[in-house]
Amino acid sequence: MPLIAFVSPKGGVGKTTLTAHVAALLAQRGYRVLALDLDPQNALRLQFGMPIQDEAGFLCGITRRLPWRPAVADTAAGVRLLPHGTVDPLTVLENAQALHQDPELLAGPVREMLADPELLVIVDSPPGPTPAMSAILPLVDLMVVVLLADAASAAQIPAIVSNRWLGRGRLASRAGERAVVVLNQMDLDAPLAIAVLDGASEALGPRLIGAVCRDEAVAEALADKRLLLDPEDGPAAEDLNAVAEAVAVRLRLPPPGGTRGRRRGGFSALTEWGFR
Repeated sequence: MPLIAFVSPKGGVGKTTLTAHVAALLAQRGYRVLALDLDPQNALRLQFGMPIQDEAGFLCGITRRLPWRPAVADTAAGVRLLPHGTVDPLTVLENAQALHQDPELLAGPVREMLADPELLVIVDSPPGPTPAMSAILPLVDLMVVVLLADAASAAQIPAIVSNRWLGRGRLASRAGERAVVVLNQMDLDAPLAIAVLDGASEALGPRLIGAVCRDEAVAEALADKRLLLDPEDGPAAEDLNAVAEAVAVRLRLPPPGGTRGRRRGGFSALTEWGFR
């Protein structure tokens, strides 16, 4: 099954909220979903209602080469979660340096996850370019770039259109081709937001797969440790369901439970060569 990475050039765009909801909505449809948190903020666990005191995780101890399976936690949403784990700033730097020197510290375990033909892996990545994201970049089938409908995000759109937002070189350009965009926290009463939406629609075409409206129900749900999975929960919930549907369509996901024995999409050559 595919590897989906939620990414953003900058923080504060609601990337983790979208990651959690899409993971839960796909699990609700019957897919087996593993959500992997690569962000040192360790916030994905809170979206799934895990206690804030629970500091365990996987990537926080990546330099110790610990197995990833014991760190997986079950959630009420039906998503299996691999939290980042709580780390101090020095450990964040040490982990980044270790991944820069040896990407296989992360790429190897992720390859093991993808070896399960019925498991859909969804990644919440840190904002901007990071060694963790670089380590799994060749394995990603779809990148969902989360932006806001504001001037700072609009400035990123030309780089996304040209597939240069991940950097220069063929690997970065090839990865950029697999990127789609979601505009988050859309305020339909704000002229700038409407202008950004119109400009993104014209520039990105079908690569703009969704827009999620600004809705206080999202923050209220997080405070209540729940997710907005029913389209009747409000306009944002309806938009989130549409984004999950667009992701499934974009990846041409087979019906849940019908993936056994199927070849994963994406880099079939790498599968044949034994690299994934």
